[in-house]
Amino acid sequence: MADNTLNRSELVAEVANKTGETQAAVNGVLDAVFATISENIANGVKVSVPGWLSVERTNRAARTGRNPQTGETLNIPASKGVKISAGSKLKAAVK
Repeated sequence: MADNTLNRSELVAEVANKTGETQAAVNGVLDAVFATISENIANGVKVSVPGWLSVERTNRAARTGRNPQTGETLNIPASKGVKISAGSKLKAAVK
């Protein structure tokens, strides 16, 4: 399935081609988008692009787990994660 992957440089090239912007300009915008999303998610702010996607921080509660090799009980600390949800336009595009 490696042939079905669009990497960052290919994405930048396609966006530059479709917009007429330089690849350097598109790359800068992409960096700024990801930096803005990261900063907001780190601060607990949900980022939403209606119809396309939403990204939010989640909280995982502390819990007890078990080592599968030894059966020993482990305390798993609370942690944070990221949830990305597809919007209606993105879902429609894959139908």
